[in-house]
Amino acid sequence: MRLPRDPLWPRAGAWPPIDEGGWDAAILGVPAFRTSLSPTGAHATPGAVREALRRYSPTLVGPPAIDLGEALRIADAGDIDEPDGQAGEASVRAAIGALRQRADLVIALGGDNSITYAVTQGAEADGLITIDAHFDLRDGVSNGSPVRRLVEDGLDAQRVVQLGIADFANSAAYAQRAADLGITVVTLDDLRRRGADDVVAEALEVAGTGGGSIHLDIDVDVCDRSVAPGCPASVPGGLAAWELRALVRAIAADARVHSADIAEVDATADAPDGRTVRLAALCVLELLAGKATKERTA
Repeated sequence: MRLPRDPLWPRAGAWPPIDEGGWDAAILGVPAFRTSLSPTGAHATPGAVREALRRYSPTLVGPPAIDLGEALRIADAGDIDEPDGQAGEASVRAAIGALRQRADLVIALGGDNSITYAVTQGAEADGLITIDAHFDLRDGVSNGSPVRRLVEDGLDAQRVVQLGIADFANSAAYAQRAADLGITVVTLDDLRRRGADDVVAEALEVAGTGGGSIHLDIDVDVCDRSVAPGCPASVPGGLAAWELRALVRAIAADARVHSADIAEVDATADAPDGRTVRLAALCVLELLAGKATKERTA
């Protein structure tokens, strides 16, 4: 990728490796793919997202304009080697836990949606908000089961909120399972009818009940297939890119959100212009923008 050089136009990404001391945000690649229900090259995505970040400026226009690279201390912790399987998940939990000791916000770059299980546990999150077309309550171990596994391992289902659940992308059995568990579900249609502000306020209230931290799972296949062709399960009629970005920034601005993952993008199956990976990279920047907003209002 050949990009023009301009000393007055800094680029996002290329953050320093994490070292001693505290950080406002840390990035960790979690290239899981082996248990995906659909064939995927999601293990290639963390690197692709890092490359795509270089296409963007780290600047919020404001006013006043804010350079996220100057407003926040951001570090890149590299990738987890072989994050799949029990041993891999243990490595993810340990790495996320260590980063949470040193960074206020940890962003995990997937990889498929199976990463939500170990990342949420490593962050010791007490509540969970998913932006996803799917319930992820399947039996077994796969990218379709992280929410079920978390609840079975002790996460309070009444502090789980699922935004964007879509028609024709789930079964009646799993919809009933979500209802039986007491999960708060906001369907895609409800989200659009109510608007982001109302939905985000409810999600944060429910996931934050009782205190503690909240994990945000960003499953990019919630988006319309025209903007997310690199997500195996994206369908026509999903969220617009701007809708996902607005939700991510608004949720990340809450002081209780200390971890997030971006999942289900297959960089090897993207459109020639890389639009899905570019959207995932923008989600990284929206998380950081929310964090910067949180810092300014603290």
